Amino acid sequence: MDQKPPALFPPSTRSNIISFQTSSWYETFSAVTIKSVIIRPLSDEFREFLQSDGVTIPDGSEDVVPESTLSDSGSVSGDSASGSEEPKSYAFPELDAQIRAAIAKFGAVFPKLNWTSPKDAAWIANPSSPLKCTTPADVYLYLKSSDFVGHDIDPAMVFDGCIDNPVNTSPEDAIPPPGYDLELVLKKWYAIDHSRELRCFVRDGKLVGICQRDGNFYEHLNEAETQKAILETVNSFWESKIKGKFPGGDNYVFDILLSKALTSAHVLDFNPYAPRTDSILFTYEELRDLVQQPDCVPVLKVIDSRHHPLAARNAPAHQHNMMPREALELSQGQSMQDFQDLWLDQVRRAATEQE
Repeated sequence: MDQKPPALFPPSTRSNIISFQTSSWYETFSAVTIKSVIIRPLSDEFREFLQSDGVTIPDGSEDVVPESTLSDSGSVSGDSASGSEEPKSYAFPELDAQIRAAIAKFGAVFPKLNWTSPKDAAWIANPSSPLKCTTPADVYLYLKSSDFVGHDIDPAMVFDGCIDNPVNTSPEDAIPPPGYDLELVLKKWYAIDHSRELRCFVRDGKLVGICQRDGNFYEHLNEAETQKAILETVNSFWESKIKGKFPGGDNYVFDILLSKALTSAHVLDFNPYAPRTDSILFTYEELRDLVQQPDCVPVLKVIDSRHHPLAARNAPAHQHNMMPREALELSQGQSMQDFQDLWLDQVRRAATEQE
């Protein structure tokens, strides 16, 4: 009688999802991951700020001269409309101080919340240094400009699909489990060679798949010797540094950055083995088939042609986020650099218009 194949995804619980937030695994892997400062819990007022309309930054996070207002209405002006309600002003002096301390320690930081980074907001930055933050205002600007981080703010989204979610309770009314507090993670910023970023899939305690994360064709990744070195390094790194140590069990996806010589690695992140995690060059059906093989060995996939479907569709990432209505009204045919400077200036000045 044929054995029934395993489910496409392992069951996920609320405590399992908690294990993937940075604060749950950082200490265990601090020796092999990027140095970070974790600030938690963030206040309810900060959550409210992230959920509020408009793209503004809190008072005191950067010294600016009040001149204009930028809001979701698409208007930019020095005077508010007669009778219109003034937007709420926010200030987080203690958080500002903690962010400045992290920046002083690392030189510059890369921000994220519990699980998610604002990578869909990278378009507003200098392309040579995406998501590089040197002031609290930079951190707030990226978080406020991102749709992705909304996932971490909403417990209903965070724990969607968990088998132990409360029954007869709407997701909005469910009480978050112990260990869930909104957190701000400030990682030391590095200029990263994206060709050395990999996503690795572990199912039932077996490393089954490895693939590049970046959606570009890299000729050197298709060389046999390079692929052999990658497979050896990743397998050795996983066996010695990760296997049996991750607090969330035997099913997870981890991202790593290989060294320039492809002989060592750093952990970038852990993600649930779940539909929400992009399998990139694999399908989850392929990964399920791999784990069933008697002699399961990890398979490496890279983009093997400039005509590969992933490379062909590699238009600017998250392009749906790249041009809000306000930005269109501000651009007026200027160069990209001039437009970027104006956009950032308008957002920063908006913070003090309420005064």
